[in-house]
Amino acid sequence: MVRRSAEETKAAILLAARERFAADGYERATIRAVATEAAIDPAMVMRYFGSKEKLFAAAAAFDLRIPEIPDKSDPGPTLARHFVERWEEDDTLRALLRAAVSHEAAAERMRALFAEQLGPVAAELAPAGATAATRAGLVATQLMGVAMCRYVLALPPVVAMSRDELAAWLGPTISRYLTASDPN
Repeated sequence: MVRRSAEETKAAILLAARERFAADGYERATIRAVATEAAIDPAMVMRYFGSKEKLFAAAAAFDLRIPEIPDKSDPGPTLARHFVERWEEDDTLRALLRAAVSHEAAAERMRALFAEQLGPVAAELAPAGATAATRAGLVATQLMGVAMCRYVLALPPVVAMSRDELAAWLGPTISRYLTASDPN
């Protein structure tokens, strides 16, 4: 076992947890596996986080880092490219998606993540009187649907697309969801 400060130990546990949840999903990831990967005793994981669910919540803390949108009339290309890059570069978001399929706490975390971070963007971009929550939800369907097909189900045509191709396909739909008049 490696001697570390409390901060270093906690960071090592979180890194190991993100990797285990990403690789195994919530149900199959174990405290013991996280501890082994972090090179510590499983009791230390429990000491710092108390339970697997609390460990997951800490490991799934995620900032979408939504960028400034230069063209408010056509936000889709900026958001699509950003989200494709986020899915590609961060195991935590993919782990959260995998876990959300079978674990209610993970599903709630994913819902909150998109509502809290994408909701304000939708509110800023939607036409007057439009329901921002609905629009943010529709954008989330596209982003999570593509991520599910690309990273979880590994649907060959979607996996084969470059980041640029994927963003180009997503962009117009995201723009429409955020800026078009209500269809009613």
